[in-house]
Parts: sequence; structure tokens; C-alpha cells
Amino acid sequence: MSLKKKILLLFVAVFLAIQFIIPAHNKSGQVLPTDFAKVFTAPANVQSTLQNACYDCHSNNTNYPWYSNIQPMAWVMARHISKGKAKLNFSGFGSNTTRKQISKLKEILNQIKDSEMPIPSYKLMHKSARLSQDEKTLLINWLQATADSLSVSN
Repeated sequence: MSLKKKILLLFVAVFLAIQFIIPAHNKSGQVLPTDFAKVFTAPANVQSTLQNACYDCHSNNTNYPWYSNIQPMAWVMARHISKGKAKLNFSGFGSNTTRKQISKLKEILNQIKDSEMPIPSYKLMHKSARLSQDEKTLLINWLQATADSLSVSN
């Protein structure tokens, strides 16, 4: 057997073997009372934009595409979700203090303003997460108004 065939065979064997190392899915199946959508009454277009662009990596309920069942892609996704939830978790947003909620709203606003979120690799595979300028403006205005109203009531 030639060296090329041995290397190819080894590659295929390793690829098949890693398919059995599956990370846990981020899917609780429930909407908690502390979920962002339960804490704030956002207009439907704001909520749907947040869910399309943010919730997969920043909540306890990820919608997994077909390629999430193939390693090493599932590992990459699991890492992105873990890191995303560590920074912001919409599912537990209401358990934050008012001060932290204001801070998080402003962080989200700035990330959208600076086009840092959603991340390019996510937008590449999820067309619905590509925010138009109108969607950005809508989110920025609503987030700013909500942060301001929390500041006044606090």
C-alpha cells in the first residue's frame, strides 16, 4: 500500500472515530421566567431579530443545523455557544440586577453598533442573522430606550 493511501486511510479512520465524541446539546426546551422575552415586552420585530441573530449562542435553546452533527464542527459550535453564554445569556437575563441589565443592554447595543455581533462565521452560515441597517437601527433604538427607562426607574 502506498504512503498516500495509508495517510488517507488514517485520516478517514480518525475522522470516523471522532464522530463518536459528541458534545452535549444546548437545548433545555423551556423558556424560563428570567428569559429576556419574559422580562421585557419587546415589539415582535425586535424579539424575532434578537432570536434570529443572537439566541442560538446566547440562550439555553440553540437551533442546531444539520452540520452540527459532524465533528469537528460540533466542537467548534459547542465552544462558541459556551463562550457566548458566558458573556450573555438571554435565558437568565432577568436574574441579573437592574444595574447589570442596563450594562448588558448597552453592551449589546455597542456590539451591534460596531458590527461585532453576530460574529462573521455565524452570519456566513445563517443568512437570517445578517442584520440590515434598518434592523440594526431598530435594535439600537429599542435597546437604548429600554436601558434609559431602567436607569430612570432605578
